[in-house]
Amino acid sequence: MIKKSIYEDYEINFSDTYTSDDAYYFIFNENRELLLENKELITDISEMNVNFSLFIGKYKNKDCFVVNSSFEKGFDLREVYEFNKDLYLMGTKAVLVNDWYISHQFCGRCGAKTQIDEKDMMLKCPECGQMHYPRIAPAIIVAIRNEDKLLMAQHSYHETIRYALIAGFVEPGESIEEAVHREVSEEVGIKIKNLKYLKSQSWPFPNSLMLAFEAEYESGDIKVDGDEIVKAKWFKKDEIIRYSSDISISDWLIQRFIDTY
Repeated sequence: MIKKSIYEDYEINFSDTYTSDDAYYFIFNENRELLLENKELITDISEMNVNFSLFIGKYKNKDCFVVNSSFEKGFDLREVYEFNKDLYLMGTKAVLVNDWYISHQFCGRCGAKTQIDEKDMMLKCPECGQMHYPRIAPAIIVAIRNEDKLLMAQHSYHETIRYALIAGFVEPGESIEEAVHREVSEEVGIKIKNLKYLKSQSWPFPNSLMLAFEAEYESGDIKVDGDEIVKAKWFKKDEIIRYSSDISISDWLIQRFIDTY
């Protein structure tokens, strides 16, 4: 997991300016793949077929743009993380802006063509006045400890990860703390105590803000829901099967448990 702040290399701004003489371009296709040349950002799009281009500020002291285009194959951001973490970090911002603009070019309330706001990163509807800001989905993830053991579960939707931590999206009307207790109860049927927030991570797969917690087991027997969770059990640290990459806050939580207990 990257500990560096995105704002060490980035200064936020926004407009529908099309291009610049000296700039970095984060170019994505319909599969959210990033187009690179020799694993570096492309700096000239004059010969490209561009669907749209949005100025999103300064990256490493150059103008920075999100560009949507059509090309067959680029790099998944997970791949980018493994060879250039700075590029991945900025790419998480860029791909979310790309997704937002694609999804809100027309008003979801009345169907009219939206317009870019003069001041904010926002698309406004000229007909009904609806404002469409970029959307992120808050989600919780929790490391639950029972003395020297960590609760891990097998999720039905994970094809490559055997066991992972309990996680889930925050529902409308609930706090993030309530979301943790609800998800734990729904997925594995136990109660927890001493819930503690630790840190967060932007997670663009597809558009989450992950909020990481740790907690202690209180009571109850493990009873999986059989839908999202198919198995769950307690692991000692030497029994934990690690992820293949440290890209996620989930891996950071597991490492924290191993280092502490």
